[in-house]
Amino acid sequence: MKRHNSFIFRILNFYILSAAFLLSSCNDWLDVLPNNEQVTDEYWQSKEDVEAVIASGYYYMRQCVPQFIKWGELRGGSIYTMNSGDAKLQDFNMTSSHSLCDWSNVYKVIGLANSVLLYAPGVSDNTYYDAMRNSHLAEAYFLRDYCFLLLVKNYRDVPMVLQAYVNDNASFDLAKSPEKEIIARIKEDIKAILETGAAKGTYEEDWATKGRVTKWALYALMADACLWSEDYDQCIEYCDLVLGATDAFRPAFMSNAGDWYSLYYPGNSNESIFELNWDYAGNQQSNNFASLFTPSGSPDLRPTPQAMEKMKAETLTLKEQGLTEDGRMGRMLLATYVPDNGQVNAWQISNQLYIWKYYGTDVADITGGARQHQDANFIIYRVAELMLMKAQALTMKGESSWAEAVSLVNRIRSRAGLPAYEKDISEIDELALLEEIFDQKEMEFMAEAKRWYDLLWLGRIANHKYKEQMIGKVVDGNVTTNEQWVRSVLQDENAWYLPIPQADIEHNKLLEQNPYYGTTK
Repeated sequence: MKRHNSFIFRILNFYILSAAFLLSSCNDWLDVLPNNEQVTDEYWQSKEDVEAVIASGYYYMRQCVPQFIKWGELRGGSIYTMNSGDAKLQDFNMTSSHSLCDWSNVYKVIGLANSVLLYAPGVSDNTYYDAMRNSHLAEAYFLRDYCFLLLVKNYRDVPMVLQAYVNDNASFDLAKSPEKEIIARIKEDIKAILETGAAKGTYEEDWATKGRVTKWALYALMADACLWSEDYDQCIEYCDLVLGATDAFRPAFMSNAGDWYSLYYPGNSNESIFELNWDYAGNQQSNNFASLFTPSGSPDLRPTPQAMEKMKAETLTLKEQGLTEDGRMGRMLLATYVPDNGQVNAWQISNQLYIWKYYGTDVADITGGARQHQDANFIIYRVAELMLMKAQALTMKGESSWAEAVSLVNRIRSRAGLPAYEKDISEIDELALLEEIFDQKEMEFMAEAKRWYDLLWLGRIANHKYKEQMIGKVVDGNVTTNEQWVRSVLQDENAWYLPIPQADIEHNKLLEQNPYYGTTK
């Protein structure tokens, strides 16, 4: 009898739109409300059928975003929660039955992508031209490989599901693959699809150029995978494919500080490479970010005291330079955060700041209030991140590359309204430059699900060279548990990763628990 509770069986239970699905507008694309129809070999008859499954992949990725945010932030010391259940993650006290360990929605995206990769090449539709087919394959590879990279960052070794499970004849027991093999497969996939020239640079509709996978998104994912695996030369190469692009329509860094907030309101900015779109006005879609970040009541997620001090210091710098009367410029006050339930003048004495970038509508003043509808997009990659990823890689290549790294950092600082980082290269070391890069990333990408992975990267690189510095940064930001406990737990590098979900351990005889969490067989 098959073990139908395992995650691989759950891959069978996907739902897709009917073949009548037409991509005529942003609303149509985003309105992916599942019908009870499995992705089977009888389904694939037209290009619209493939479009429907691709759209479902984006739908399930959007469903993952609250989990993505918590995975990427709660262990990083910049964002914390008072929710006693979710606090187990930031306190490194997770159990394998905890809901934040559930990876099923991530594997749903992988499963849908695998179905496209298996069946799209065989669709017999006279109007389904190779260019469109290959573009769909590029989207599927990105969706699958982005999810694999995220799973690696959170679990390290995971089952590498490359098969489309469309009937009950397949085995549902699958062992974990080593991280190294998964990263190698991600790189192989991306190189292969890019060589076909199939990935689009733009789509006919503006929103889709940012809300669907492009070649720019594939470059960004490849740079991310290379940085993670300490392949610094290739990381720089793929960053430069975006940063040095000359295409008429390409993602580009927005250097004007006053434009920073447009990244989030209305979103789909020129700096964006790929972001997940919601649309309430046309489609009644809500991302429920209000419950996560509302600046009133008790939001699930809020900045830690150490992050708030950095926010205040940056805002004060803007004020002292006379750029604005109260520091309202660029990425800080009313861009990243709002103090004391919206009382702007209280920012210096506020005991609690609230994340504003997903919630507010107006940078100039608070009169704009909160969004009428909670449909802020969630940015997966943007140009500023590739600039700082490149700066990390350059830093690791040695002192001869540090001047270029500092130049990239200073473009970020200038856009934020900050003075240049002017320390003499001969007077700093590798760690000092990395810490400056991470300080900028912490402020630039606050609550964008990046912080923990930056610290984890720092602890991993060069055979754990900066392990103690990584632990110190986690401890400095943690406000909900005992410092000695966190230091003790993080000495075991296996504790840096999540436990494999207990249900999957019980129903997949080949799946072994991550070492820190012991055997549950």
